[in-house]
Amino acid sequence: MSLNVIDLIKGQLGPALVSQAASQFGESESGISKAIGGLLPAVVGGLANNADKPGVVDAITQASSSGILGNLLGGASNNPIISNLLSSIFGDKISGLVNSIASFSGVSNTTAGSLLNLVTGATVGTVGKYAADNNLGASGISSLLNDQKGIVSSLLPAGLSLASFGLGAENWFGQAKETVSSVTSTAKDNIAESVATARENVSEGAREVRERFENNNNNNQGGGSIWKWLLPLLLLIAAAYFLWKQCEKKQTTTTTTTTSDSAATSSTTDTAATTGTGTATPAPATAKTDENIDLNGVMLKGYKGGMEDQMISFLKSGGYKNAADDAALKDKWYDFDHVNFKMGSSTELEAGSQGQLDNLVAILKAFPDAKIKVGGYTDKTGNEASNVKLSQARADYIKSALAKAGVGGQVLGAEGYGSKFAKVDAKASDAERAADRKMSVRFAK
Repeated sequence: MSLNVIDLIKGQLGPALVSQAASQFGESESGISKAIGGLLPAVVGGLANNADKPGVVDAITQASSSGILGNLLGGASNNPIISNLLSSIFGDKISGLVNSIASFSGVSNTTAGSLLNLVTGATVGTVGKYAADNNLGASGISSLLNDQKGIVSSLLPAGLSLASFGLGAENWFGQAKETVSSVTSTAKDNIAESVATARENVSEGAREVRERFENNNNNNQGGGSIWKWLLPLLLLIAAAYFLWKQCEKKQTTTTTTTTSDSAATSSTTDTAATTGTGTATPAPATAKTDENIDLNGVMLKGYKGGMEDQMISFLKSGGYKNAADDAALKDKWYDFDHVNFKMGSSTELEAGSQGQLDNLVAILKAFPDAKIKVGGYTDKTGNEASNVKLSQARADYIKSALAKAGVGGQVLGAEGYGSKFAKVDAKASDAERAADRKMSVRFAK
């Protein structure tokens, strides 16, 4: 299964950087986040389309050793590696890309241009680091980028497409235009053949009716009912009309299908965006907000029904005390609501994670007899051995953090399960797969 490098890059573009960029550029965090969401697949797509250019691979290799990831906000804006690379992959389309992103996200053109440099720096820096860590040479980097061609257009946010950047799929992804033309030609041939056959069948039916009519005239010799020949004629005409309409319908349907396939080849997001515009706008998801969770008179900040609330309720109910053994506890896990690691890291937490770790420490100190176990989980993408290794390292990190906070004696173990319990398909969107990437704890004895 090919690696989705966008997932890796997102680890460099987390909430902390978005907040810093918003402050530096004088924009809203939502605008910055929206702009980055549109730029990231566009930049990865540009690199993928130019993966075989030596200059692209050289830029990635240089970026990995330049320290650009350590200073994205300050180091990417005037970096000659970045500016030369952008000119190489986008050419005269840069201004169109910047304008589209500015219009889409609501940020200024100047900010959109700065964010293009920032996202490009994060991209080449992350890909370069991955290549260095995995001993990928020039051919390995090219192969990795080429693997992204099939997914970048589908990752563009609704409302954006390659076409909106002036970057048609036929120009980016090789044979797309040729393939669509081939499909269209084949469909037209099939339609022509079907229509010709239908016409031939109708003509044959007409000849048969005429012969029967002449025979009836000879046999009846001016007598007999008119319905003997008129009824079959009417039925045959009705059948011929139905057959003809079916042929017209087939022609329309085949043409529509061919057009749809072409749109899908160019940009899956275009189809999704059109569908969303033509139907009722879905209601936005209800955002969770932190509330006061009572821990024996001490108020913790957490979600109602979230990890802290559930754990405290279980402990206060005597559920832990009355559990006969570990077997009675092993099936109930409590997922962290806020603890998240940076993409690909087992030692760096996203901003806002520490608060929930502190809450867990407070709960364990309030109930010193309670013991827990830590679990780490990944989604179904990537190599499973690597997933298990990463999830184990993250579980160990949480266990170590709890030990440093003074409750290590209450943590009986930590285990990484990789994607063993993941439920969302590997081909699903990153947002959908996020449900499988989590850290959890359960009570243990």
